[in-house]
Amino acid sequence: MNRLAAFAATLTLLTAAHAAQQAPGQHPPLAVNDDTVSVVRGTQAGTLMLPQGTPPFAAIILLHGCGGVSQNMQSWAKRLVSWGYAALILDSFGPRGIETVCNHSSLFLPRERAKDSFAAAAYLRQRADIDPARIGLIGFSHGGSTALAASVQNRVMAYDAKPFQAVVAYYPYCPSIAPQLANDVQILAGSDDDWTPAPRCVDFVALYAGTSAHKPLLKIYPDAVHVFDAPGAPRLYFGHHLAYDAVAAADSFQVTRQFLDRHLRPEAAHE
Repeated sequence: MNRLAAFAATLTLLTAAHAAQQAPGQHPPLAVNDDTVSVVRGTQAGTLMLPQGTPPFAAIILLHGCGGVSQNMQSWAKRLVSWGYAALILDSFGPRGIETVCNHSSLFLPRERAKDSFAAAAYLRQRADIDPARIGLIGFSHGGSTALAASVQNRVMAYDAKPFQAVVAYYPYCPSIAPQLANDVQILAGSDDDWTPAPRCVDFVALYAGTSAHKPLLKIYPDAVHVFDAPGAPRLYFGHHLAYDAVAAADSFQVTRQFLDRHLRPEAAHE
């Protein structure tokens, strides 16, 4: 692993496979070296987690919400790794000294932030352990809006980028127009979200004709509000309701996995 790479891998400690079978007190020491330890600095743009198995791996880029990288991003990375994907948590705020845009989204518009996702994908394609033809994107809230922005065909072409193979947008602020999409999109939203209203996404999806090459899919969870996938007590945040919904979260994980597998790991789609 190149320690000077722009993106840092998370800490991984591997023991010998037979260690668990040995008598107590006879476990060999952990292999602690440059291949199993990485230093993650606060100014770095990302954290990469790799699954077990034989590379190259399909990879997913994770885009955080308006408040920056949260514990939920760590949970999502671990979830994706358990599904067999490499997961890159992309920090668009930390390296820029931005703490939040929750109260002022115009400070960093999703269409501008979309360039970060293209840069991250370009980085992943250079890695020998990542399959350059199987890269997806998942965004949450502001990151979900960014994921939609990164799916616009004209924007992909304008930045001389390559389309993602699959994009999932959790509770994004859906646009009022229907630009041509460069990839398939799955949108997940809560019916009672008072920050990024689900009806906007209903209208957005309805704008696409049945003949559209990439018509977005939409699933709305009854009674769910913003960040329904992130464990935590119900609360108000910048005047908006946030709450975890275990039923909606579990179903969204299943929908997301099936969507990703169909596009990125067809061999696993029927597991």
